[in-house]
Amino acid sequence: MIDTGKLLMVVGGVIAVLGVVIWALGRAGFRGLPGDISYQGQNVRVYFPIVSCILLSVLLTLGMWLWRWLSGR
Repeated sequence: MIDTGKLLMVVGGVIAVLGVVIWALGRAGFRGLPGDISYQGQNVRVYFPIVSCILLSVLLTLGMWLWRWLSGR
């Protein structure tokens, strides 16, 4: 039970740090990467972050690969 509590504390800390980073990027004027699709009509706004999703997928894949490689030693 203690291990579960520690894991929840770490996950909560990571989520909080990620939230601060996203908030700071928004305040700094970051609106997405070049290649993200955005359309703004008179009554509709559509934003599809395709390049951001691809980059996030690559980074997560590399991170998981690195974690698996380091834990296998």
